Amino acid sequence: MVSIMFFLKNKIQVCSVFIILSLFLFTGCSTKTLQQGQLQNQESQNVTIKMLDIGQGDSVLIRTSEQVIMIDTGDVDERERLLSLLKKEGITTIDKLIITHPHSDHIGGAYILFKQFNVKAVYDNGQTTNTKTYQTYLKWIKDKNIAYKQVLAGDQLDFGGGVSFRIFSPTAQMIKADGDLNADSIVGKLIYGDFSMLFTGDSEAETEKGLLKTYGKELKSTILKVPHHGSKTSSNRNYLQAVAPEAGLVSLGAGNDYGHPHQVTLNKYNALNIKLYRTDQDGSITVTSDGKTYNIQKEK
Repeated sequence: MVSIMFFLKNKIQVCSVFIILSLFLFTGCSTKTLQQGQLQNQESQNVTIKMLDIGQGDSVLIRTSEQVIMIDTGDVDERERLLSLLKKEGITTIDKLIITHPHSDHIGGAYILFKQFNVKAVYDNGQTTNTKTYQTYLKWIKDKNIAYKQVLAGDQLDFGGGVSFRIFSPTAQMIKADGDLNADSIVGKLIYGDFSMLFTGDSEAETEKGLLKTYGKELKSTILKVPHHGSKTSSNRNYLQAVAPEAGLVSLGAGNDYGHPHQVTLNKYNALNIKLYRTDQDGSITVTSDGKTYNIQKEK
């Protein structure tokens, strides 16, 4: 009888251990699966900002969990390169195309976008020029019946996935005055949680002074798209101090005729310990953020 009881007691202990181990293993597998799901969900909610290596011009591709956005399109002679870069990214539809101003190195690639991709909506500052490139741009918008809107200071665009784009400049008065195309560039701040990036087109020192006066601390951004390819006509020191970026991204072509980026401008960023990434040296530059932290990757 004692032997039987001892046997049963041992059997119960073994079974208990087996059940506990099974539950532990099962729970462990479930936790791992949950973590993977959370990771995939987190990745899908990231915002990705890629400054394309497009030569002496500007073109930035932005992807949120819901939309594909482009800010500027590079120059006319870089259309095929732009097409190649976007196809490499697997782009078929562009939800929003934003043109900061109608100079050819910002609007020149729009033709290939209208021709090869499904562009749903176009936004610009309403500034006009008489160039053939600009007239072609208008014709495609009209012929393809693409939604169009002029955006000015105070407007805000929804990029989807919790990402917004707040327009700081130009004002209606600036456009009405029919001023300098560069100075009237669209300046806007992308905001995603704690992360932000200030886009500047080719805005210059006079515009920066106006922005500083109007917005002050609201200009503060994690990343700065360095205005006007690093020209000495932009990046006013007080403006840089207000934006206080942790890094700056410069779009420019190697050995360009303008001497961009100008050394005096580089000195300003160095003095403020703002790390610069340059498409002429680094290739396309990708910024990824989950709204809290961010990562910058260079192509080269």
